[in-house]
Amino acid sequence: MEATVNYGLITLLPPIIVIAFALITRKTFEALIIGAVAGYIIAYGTGFFGPFLDALQGVVADDIWMFITLGLFGSFVALLKKSNGTYGFANLVQKFSNTRKKSLVISWILGILIFMDDYLNILTISSSMRDLCDRQKTPREMLAYVIDSTGAPVCVLIPISTWAIFYGGVIGEQAGMDAYGSGMDIYIQSIPFLFYGWVAIIVVPLVILGVIPLMFGMKKAYHRVDTTGRVYSEASDRYNKVAASPAAEEASGKANIWNFILPLVVIVAVTIYTGDMLIGLIAAIVLALILYLPAKVMTFTEFSEELAAGFASMIPMLFILAGAFVIKASMDEIGLPQYVINGVLPYMNAQLFPAITLIVVACLSFVTGSNWGIPALTVPILIPLALAGGANPILVFAAIVSGGTFGSHACFYSDATVLTSQSCGIENLEHAFTQIPYALISAALSLILFVVFGYVI
Repeated sequence: MEATVNYGLITLLPPIIVIAFALITRKTFEALIIGAVAGYIIAYGTGFFGPFLDALQGVVADDIWMFITLGLFGSFVALLKKSNGTYGFANLVQKFSNTRKKSLVISWILGILIFMDDYLNILTISSSMRDLCDRQKTPREMLAYVIDSTGAPVCVLIPISTWAIFYGGVIGEQAGMDAYGSGMDIYIQSIPFLFYGWVAIIVVPLVILGVIPLMFGMKKAYHRVDTTGRVYSEASDRYNKVAASPAAEEASGKANIWNFILPLVVIVAVTIYTGDMLIGLIAAIVLALILYLPAKVMTFTEFSEELAAGFASMIPMLFILAGAFVIKASMDEIGLPQYVINGVLPYMNAQLFPAITLIVVACLSFVTGSNWGIPALTVPILIPLALAGGANPILVFAAIVSGGTFGSHACFYSDATVLTSQSCGIENLEHAFTQIPYALISAALSLILFVVFGYVI
């Protein structure tokens, strides 16, 4: 329901609570739920609990496809990792990596090819290329930068990814966007304008080839390798004391590339044919069952366990998605979008609004480390504002996604940054500080593009 009462300035309290709580605790789901509860308290007073539960139940009922699809994507990723098909893929590409720059370029290409999930992307490339890059005396910091820059930035550009499912669900719930099609239709339309993703990916080979020079910490890392031969610093020694296990080496030797490629081809083909990613996922999982069990890649028990574990790994994202939908409902209850529109519209510059959106979402995502929660929170505020003020809503949505992508890529304690540093065997802050100059370059170029396109389209 839309608010019939003007609550005035107090309507800003829920998003302020969300942002403040997220900044202090770095917890996204809890912040979203607390903000949603605050919205329902404003609307219903002491009788808020019933309407809040109704909204929560409605979210689960109305968006069950989204939750199942996202969960099964986690299952699919887990099965691919367990099959060791990624090792087979790595064994193939390593035949072409005989120099430092070639290895880094191939790592970049791999990052583009493994587009379904940033976790799968990071873990696959690090396990495939780390030892080879070590032998060629490539600083671990550079490998980590290449891997992290082809994680989230690639995932947002491909509509068959966990990121696309999430953001498509968020924008599909937004009133006023029906004319642009379903949530996934809107997402696909925004892909050409996801400037941070495009620029971040293009910047990587420019850094590898020396077009963009080594700077600050990255320059020091290369100097360390050239003078001492150490591919990681002394501070990172503690992450590199464990040698590769015989089981891992055996898995690499027995890896079958088709265990990776065939399920991937099926999910893409079936999704395109049916227009339903859930059907594509189910078809790919069934094919994985047919491939893996007869070949004794894994037992049925292991298959079932990975299926469940992969689904469970997506539960934090599912909670964030549910929290984002519930807080959107609470904002509608108290009329927050309309209040913000009425307050800001007289001063709004439609042409600059996408660029302003990028700055706001990027800063919040960077500070909170919430690359999904913050964008999901800002969609129900910024999209209505864009529609009312004459800004291009597709471009504004692209700016929101770009800001979240920057947060995932650049934040010092985001899950992608931490996972990349761990998988590359270096201190987290060493990775964060060596890649931040290039992330800022990408952000600056993206900002320019949003300014230009804000006036062009």
